[in-house]
Amino acid sequence: MMFKQLFTPIKIGSLTLPNRIIMGSMHTGLDHTDDPFGRLAEFYKERAQGGVSLIVTGGVSPNEEGLIAPGAMMLTEAKQVASYKLITDTVQQQGSHIIMQILHAGRYAKHDHLVAPSAIRSPINRFEPSAMTEAQILQTIDDFVNCADLAQQAGFNGIELLGSEGYLLNEFTAPRTNHRSDQWGGCLENRARFPLSIVRSIREKLGTGFFIQYRMSVLELVEDGWNIEEAQSFAQALETAGVDLINTGIGWHEASIPTIAMTVPRGAFSWATAKIKQAVNIPVAAANRINTAELAEEIIKRGDADMVYLSRPFLADPDFVLKAKQQRSQEINTCIACNQSCLDHLFNNKTVSCLVNPRACHETIYRLKPKTTRPQKIAVIGAGAAGLSFSIEAAKQGHNITLFEAAASIGGQLLLARKVPGKDEFDELLRYFQVMLDKHAVNLQLNSRVDAQQLKAAGFDAVVLASGIKPRKLTLPGSDQANVLSYEQAFNSPEKVGQRVVIIGAGGIGYDMAEFLSHHALNTDPVSEFNNNWGIDADGKQPGALLKNPAKPTKSIRDITLVQRKADKFGRTLGKTTGWIHQVELQKRGVKTLGDLSYNKIDAAGLHITQRGEAKLLPADTIVVCAGQEARDDLADSLVSTFKALYRIGGVNEVRELDAAKAISDAQQLAYQLN
Repeated sequence: MMFKQLFTPIKIGSLTLPNRIIMGSMHTGLDHTDDPFGRLAEFYKERAQGGVSLIVTGGVSPNEEGLIAPGAMMLTEAKQVASYKLITDTVQQQGSHIIMQILHAGRYAKHDHLVAPSAIRSPINRFEPSAMTEAQILQTIDDFVNCADLAQQAGFNGIELLGSEGYLLNEFTAPRTNHRSDQWGGCLENRARFPLSIVRSIREKLGTGFFIQYRMSVLELVEDGWNIEEAQSFAQALETAGVDLINTGIGWHEASIPTIAMTVPRGAFSWATAKIKQAVNIPVAAANRINTAELAEEIIKRGDADMVYLSRPFLADPDFVLKAKQQRSQEINTCIACNQSCLDHLFNNKTVSCLVNPRACHETIYRLKPKTTRPQKIAVIGAGAAGLSFSIEAAKQGHNITLFEAAASIGGQLLLARKVPGKDEFDELLRYFQVMLDKHAVNLQLNSRVDAQQLKAAGFDAVVLASGIKPRKLTLPGSDQANVLSYEQAFNSPEKVGQRVVIIGAGGIGYDMAEFLSHHALNTDPVSEFNNNWGIDADGKQPGALLKNPAKPTKSIRDITLVQRKADKFGRTLGKTTGWIHQVELQKRGVKTLGDLSYNKIDAAGLHITQRGEAKLLPADTIVVCAGQEARDDLADSLVSTFKALYRIGGVNEVRELDAAKAISDAQQLAYQLN
């Protein structure tokens, strides 16, 4: 596909850009590593080499109060400039531009001396802020100007002011968090005074040649947020104050509506960006759940935005822009918005990575190597996530790879994951794997079961066992009844599942199964369905863009009960940043949960349990077993005795819940270690 709109040059302020794609700001966790500036430089370098024309760094605080957490990055003194210059020099040597995001965390800061417009604690932060005094407000404006000045000295082409997602600048503009009665609160003009003063002061200090981008909140998605008319008025004020480009942020971190997870339809919020574009004459960028070049082209073509602001897609593929420009979009490793290795890692105090690209943010650790001068002939058994990932990476290095798969198609457990409502983005990963297998000449053998002697006779130097996992069977009286299905059977034959269902096991697979069996497709526009489901005002006219009377949720077509033996809180093992979404969805559909019990037996009537000493029957037409996995390691013993070079990766090496991130990461690490 020709991406005419994406690759039409644009002049914004002092910058002339060859394409309409901005690499957006991301928290990476690299600021907490031993070599933050060196690793960030390499991270940005690969994206610059991949064709990104404008990069926005992760947030840098203008003072200590604004730090998102102790040890985070800030720029307050001239002696720090040299460190940041390592980043700008590296990126600009590749022909790209880079701007620094200035982030003051406000009441989201994870430390004791946080500040905010008013002393109102965030529901997602245990620290309570103090209300800023007039003197503190004026000093903070000076701190922003100082930070921008130092950024210019460090070689940055400009700055982005983060005024969305509920951080300090956004806290001033929103009635939700600004209860002041002085000139900094009350009417919109007063609430906007603080951020606009910062913009005007930076422009006055650094002149028209310094690029200023503002990420403003468009849809707040929280109570007492502003509506779209106020957002438009603020956008116009930003233009008057001297902003060169407006980047549209969606939702606050504390909002009870998902904005960047896989369950959010692609491009779900570009309609809101369009309303800002209608109100101003400066360029506007759309953000959130834009993960393909085709969608980016469409958004710009229909006039919703002038540019697109993509963040996690550049974790997934640093060459996103280059591949799109060369009409190789099928080769783009697409962000699937799983949050598993990016946001979940960040909130667990780990360095960010990417499920589909484990090298992301680890470029200095897993360096790309030239093709080997000693290619090996390697057999890989199993075309699930681990086997596919290893095969592709090893083939890139010049090894001769044959991939054996017993089934008729690639994918393994990914074929089940893609069936879960809201997880169809896994189709993109499967598409990418197939394209890469073909591109790197992996010899794929489907419908092929092999044994150790066949592999030995074929002259393989090494074998990689990636045969994956299978559902663990219950050792429970009656578990062989016809009304008992494994999760594989239920996913593959939902027509066999009855009206009353008990799901045994409340881990990730149990929740996925409950989603799968309770979902009722409405066959409507995905964005409209999403807005109705989550109570979003599609016109943005209500405060916070929240409907006053949201539609009642669609109940499950089945009576479903999710059970677990443990007394633990349900959903404890789900993703840190996505688990709540699954729980809310199931609650809306009427799925019941029951824990702290023991299983007695299964019969035609259902599941017999004991809970708190009382025997009970859970009536069920179908029992679906989601109670763990075991390795598919039938070949392991014979391979050990036949091959010295035998490697196990994925579930066959370490049995755990379905974990594509771990499987892909382990597979690629093994490929990097090959001679």
